[in-house]
Amino acid sequence: MKALQAYVDQKNTWSKMFGGRVLDLKSAADRKRIAESIDCELSPENLSCDGELSRAEVNRRFKHLTRCAEELLSIDPSVTIHELY
Repeated sequence: MKALQAYVDQKNTWSKMFGGRVLDLKSAADRKRIAESIDCELSPENLSCDGELSRAEVNRRFKHLTRCAEELLSIDPSVTIHELY
């Protein structure tokens, strides 16, 4: 659950800087938002920054996001992450 918590902490840091809403893993609605965010970041265009990133960086991001998705699904199997499959 370490990777997922780090992901949420990073999202919350950016959210706080811009006056946004803080996400909480205890909330079902927030878990859905986190799943949507992970799903968005796993899309090929976003994952590779439209082909601008190196293959190694894309692989690193993919592994991290996949680990976060798996941890989130272990907490809440009802969330959907389309790009994971």
